[in-house]
Amino acid sequence: MNAMEWFIAGLLALGVFFYVAGTVGLLRFPDTHSRLHALTKADNLGLGFIAIAAGLHWGDGWIAGKLALVWLLTLFAAGMAAQLVARAALKAEGGE
Repeated sequence: MNAMEWFIAGLLALGVFFYVAGTVGLLRFPDTHSRLHALTKADNLGLGFIAIAAGLHWGDGWIAGKLALVWLLTLFAAGMAAQLVARAALKAEGGE
Protein backbone atom coordinates (compact mmCIF):
# COMPACT_ATOMS: atom_id res chain seq x y z
CA MET A 1 0.00 0.00 0.00
CA ASN A 2 1.26 3.43 -0.85
CA ALA A 3 0.86 6.61 1.20
CA MET A 4 -2.38 7.67 -0.51
CA GLU A 5 -4.02 4.33 0.24
CA TRP A 6 -2.99 4.61 3.89
CA PHE A 7 -4.43 8.12 4.02
CA ILE A 8 -7.71 6.91 2.49
CA ALA A 9 -7.83 4.03 4.96
CA GLY A 10 -7.31 6.51 7.81
CA LEU A 11 -10.17 8.69 6.54
CA LEU A 12 -12.41 5.63 6.33
CA ALA A 13 -11.44 4.64 9.86
CA LEU A 14 -12.29 8.15 11.09
CA GLY A 15 -15.64 7.95 9.33
CA VAL A 16 -16.44 4.62 10.95
CA PHE A 17 -15.33 5.97 14.33
CA PHE A 18 -17.74 8.90 14.09
CA TYR A 19 -20.59 6.63 13.00
CA VAL A 20 -19.95 4.35 15.98
CA ALA A 21 -19.68 7.35 18.32
CA GLY A 22 -23.03 8.64 17.07
CA THR A 23 -24.62 5.25 17.62
CA VAL A 24 -23.21 5.06 21.14
CA GLY A 25 -24.58 8.55 21.81
CA LEU A 26 -27.97 7.47 20.52
CA LEU A 27 -28.02 4.49 22.85
CA ARG A 28 -26.49 6.09 25.94
CA PHE A 29 -27.69 9.69 26.25
CA PRO A 30 -30.68 10.24 28.52
CA ASP A 31 -33.03 12.50 26.57
CA THR A 32 -34.20 13.05 23.02
CA HIS A 33 -32.38 16.34 22.48
CA SER A 34 -28.99 14.98 23.54
CA ARG A 35 -29.47 11.90 21.39
CA LEU A 36 -30.38 13.96 18.35
CA HIS A 37 -27.41 16.26 18.82
CA ALA A 38 -24.93 13.40 19.13
CA LEU A 39 -26.36 11.44 16.25
CA THR A 40 -26.71 14.35 13.82
CA LYS A 41 -23.25 15.80 14.40
CA ALA A 42 -21.35 12.52 14.52
CA ASP A 43 -23.04 10.96 11.51
CA ASN A 44 -22.48 14.06 9.39
CA LEU A 45 -18.79 14.02 10.25
CA GLY A 46 -18.60 10.30 9.55
CA LEU A 47 -20.25 10.71 6.17
CA GLY A 48 -17.93 13.61 5.36
CA PHE A 49 -14.79 11.58 6.04
CA ILE A 50 -16.11 8.61 4.07
CA ALA A 51 -17.13 10.83 1.14
CA ILE A 52 -13.68 12.46 1.07
CA ALA A 53 -12.03 9.03 1.18
CA ALA A 54 -14.21 7.75 -1.66
CA GLY A 55 -13.53 10.86 -3.75
CA LEU A 56 -9.80 10.46 -3.26
CA HIS A 57 -9.94 6.75 -4.01
CA TRP A 58 -11.62 7.18 -7.39
CA GLY A 59 -9.72 10.36 -8.18
CA ASP A 60 -12.33 11.59 -10.63
CA GLY A 61 -13.54 15.16 -10.17
CA TRP A 62 -17.05 14.28 -11.34
CA ILE A 63 -17.44 11.54 -8.73
CA ALA A 64 -15.93 13.73 -6.02
CA GLY A 65 -18.35 16.52 -6.93
CA LYS A 66 -21.33 14.18 -6.69
CA LEU A 67 -20.12 12.90 -3.32
CA ALA A 68 -19.70 16.47 -2.06
CA LEU A 69 -23.23 17.28 -3.22
CA VAL A 70 -24.63 14.22 -1.44
CA TRP A 71 -22.78 15.21 1.71
CA LEU A 72 -24.07 18.80 1.59
CA LEU A 73 -27.64 17.66 0.98
CA THR A 74 -27.34 15.23 3.89
CA LEU A 75 -26.00 18.00 6.14
CA PHE A 76 -29.06 20.14 5.45
CA ALA A 77 -31.55 17.27 5.56
CA ALA A 78 -30.22 15.87 8.84
CA GLY A 79 -30.27 19.29 10.45
CA MET A 80 -33.84 19.95 9.36
CA ALA A 81 -35.02 16.49 10.40
CA ALA A 82 -33.38 16.85 13.81
CA GLN A 83 -35.04 20.24 14.24
CA LEU A 84 -38.46 18.80 13.44
CA VAL A 85 -38.02 15.81 15.74
CA ALA A 86 -36.75 18.03 18.56
CA ARG A 87 -39.71 20.39 18.17
CA ALA A 88 -42.16 17.47 18.22
CA ALA A 89 -40.46 16.03 21.32
CA LEU A 90 -40.62 19.41 23.04
CA LYS A 91 -44.33 19.73 22.29
CA ALA A 92 -44.94 16.17 23.52
CA GLU A 93 -43.18 17.03 26.79
CA GLY A 94 -45.43 20.07 27.16
CA GLY A 95 -42.65 22.59 26.67
CA GLU A 96 -44.18 24.74 23.95
